[in-house]
Amino acid sequence: MDRVLTASQLLEVWEQGRARTPAQRARALLALAQPAVPAAELAGFGIGRRDRELLGLRERLFGPRLTGAAQCPDCGLDIELDFAVADIRAPEATPPESALTLADAGYELRFRLPTCGDLEALELGGDPAGRKTALLERCVTEARWHGEIAPVHALPASLTTALTGRMADLDPQGDIRLALTCPRCARQWQAPFDIVSYLWSELQAWALDLLRDIHELARAYGWREADILNLSAWRRQAYLEMIRQ
Repeated sequence: MDRVLTASQLLEVWEQGRARTPAQRARALLALAQPAVPAAELAGFGIGRRDRELLGLRERLFGPRLTGAAQCPDCGLDIELDFAVADIRAPEATPPESALTLADAGYELRFRLPTCGDLEALELGGDPAGRKTALLERCVTEARWHGEIAPVHALPASLTTALTGRMADLDPQGDIRLALTCPRCARQWQAPFDIVSYLWSELQAWALDLLRDIHELARAYGWREADILNLSAWRRQAYLEMIRQ
C-alpha cells in the first residue's frame, strides 16, 4: 500500500528544494515516491525509472490528468494541452542482459545508460554542450576507432547523436515527447515533456496556496502552523469558508 504523504512532509521537501538544482529536486521527489530505498540506491536509478516513479507520485498527489500549453512553431498559435499520465507512461523497458555497444563509421563504443547521480554530478557548472560531453564521458566506458582507443570528447557529432538516440530508444520513459498538431495550420511537431519541472511547478503552486491558507487561519484563530497542518484538507477548507462568509 502507498504511504500517505502529509502536508508537512510535502512542505518540507518544497522548502528544502527551493535552494537546490533541478536534479537534486528530482531526487528529493523520488525519495517521496520511494521512501524505503536508500539515497545511494536512488542515485543509481536510470532516468526512465526515475521519471516513471515521478509520474506515479504525480498521480497520487494531483490526479491522473495533466494540463499545459504549447505554441505552434510556424503560426505562433497558443495551444492548450490536456492529457493523462497514462498517455505518457512508456512500456517498461527490459534491462539489457549484456554490455551496451554501438558500432558506426569505424567506431566501437561500450556504454551504460545515465543515472540520477550522473545528472546531479554534472549540473553544478559548465555550459550545456560541455555538460553533454561530460555526461557521455561518464557513460561511455570504452571508445575505439579501428581498434585504437579514442577519447570520448573527440567523437564526431554524428556518432554522439547516434549514441544519444540509442540511449533514448533503450530508455524511452526518460525521453518523453508530446506529438502535437496545430489546429490552425496543421503543423505537426514533437515537444519534450519534463516531469521533474512540471511536478515541481505544481508542488510550488500548492505550497504557496497552502501557506496563504495557514496565514489566514492563524490570523483568524491564533492557531500554530503545526496545528493547522494537522487538520485534514477538508476541515481547513471548511474553516476558511466560515472566515470568508
